[in-house]
Amino acid sequence: MHFQWYPGHMTKARRMMQENIKLIDLIIELVDARIPLSSRNPDIDELGKNKARLILLNKADLAEDRRNDEWLEYFREKGYSAVKVNSKKGGGIKSIQSVIQEACREKTERDRKRGILNRPVRAMVVGIPNVGKSTFINALAGKACAKTGNKPGVTKGKQWIRLNKNVELLDTPGILWPKFEDQEVGLKLAFIGSIKDEILQTEELASELVRFLNGSYPGVLEEKYKIGTSEDPYETLGEIAQSRHCLTKGSGYDTEKAAAILLDDFRNGQLGRITLETPEKAQEQKEGKSR
Repeated sequence: MHFQWYPGHMTKARRMMQENIKLIDLIIELVDARIPLSSRNPDIDELGKNKARLILLNKADLAEDRRNDEWLEYFREKGYSAVKVNSKKGGGIKSIQSVIQEACREKTERDRKRGILNRPVRAMVVGIPNVGKSTFINALAGKACAKTGNKPGVTKGKQWIRLNKNVELLDTPGILWPKFEDQEVGLKLAFIGSIKDEILQTEELASELVRFLNGSYPGVLEEKYKIGTSEDPYETLGEIAQSRHCLTKGSGYDTEKAAAILLDDFRNGQLGRITLETPEKAQEQKEGKSR
């Protein structure tokens, strides 16, 4: 499966971020806790040089808790502030205001020495499509001030949101990067729904997910769908179709419908807490590429 997706509006969004970065004290980057590395846009490090940085592991309730802690440690060792949150249910949101102030302590101190008092921290909220930026902003602001949706690309333009006298947020559209050097990254982004499903082959994607789950979380599919064990992912999709009564007109099994059910169940946490990548694995892959 080959992934390539960079619509014109993303080029525009990147340019907009570039223009506004000079107004910003802090970049708040949301990543998906299930794929914290693959859901980071490498362009943001380049755009955000010399800015305070805060990484939020969003949807932390969908990932394994011990893995969340490993990733927090990984990012903190690299010099970022890092917090796990669950924007939908409000988990971790109350601590964010104080984390923002802590991340910008040096800037606030510099302002104070120059006689600039009580200037609000201006933070840009960034992240790839469907990572939950708008839901996070609404949870933090305590009201629906940013559009939300479970499809990538809901936020179309920039908007400033004043949280209180201490913090102002700039919301930006989610942007992917022009080319996935590693197709494995594209695959993980497709699993979590950051690439529009319309451009994907659902059965092929679901079969890759089956392959991963059988290797890393054996027994999860058997338990969830009450099916037998099979090493063939397509056979497993057939069994899910049978279990969920997904039938075609000719009384065959509708594996495409079963594939869509499986992907939905994974994305909504119905298969349990699952992490698709770990810091050790990420390090191994990095070292493998540099050899």
